[in-house]
Amino acid sequence: MARTFQVGDTFTHVRECDRYRPIYYAGASGDFNPIHIDPEVGQAAGLGGVILQGLCTLGWAVEAVGIFVGDPGRIRRVKVRFSRPVRLEDTVTFQGRVTVLEGHRLVTEVTATNQRGEAVLKGAVVEASIG
Repeated sequence: MARTFQVGDTFTHVRECDRYRPIYYAGASGDFNPIHIDPEVGQAAGLGGVILQGLCTLGWAVEAVGIFVGDPGRIRRVKVRFSRPVRLEDTVTFQGRVTVLEGHRLVTEVTATNQRGEAVLKGAVVEASIG
């Protein structure tokens, strides 16, 4: 039986940025910018140390919607604004809400905050096909 969705449906997804995550992501993506893997460079850049690649944070937001709709292959469009870096040992909570249902198109708005309640993504909109 196919799942049904309604405007207003919500979902939550939590990911942790362990100390190896930026290194794993660098290996997978090829993004070896030293602010992501060298604490001294991150410190010198005024970031307080290593920060997670923004596209990894974006990937987690897309993952949240993919799990919600039951298939990551259904994701069609993504729009996001990065508002704060994710740091080592941060726990990021993604909260999403269905805002539009039109035919086979589902649109969600997703927010992401760290354990201090600081937004790390704002204005994230992820669209998926359903049905």
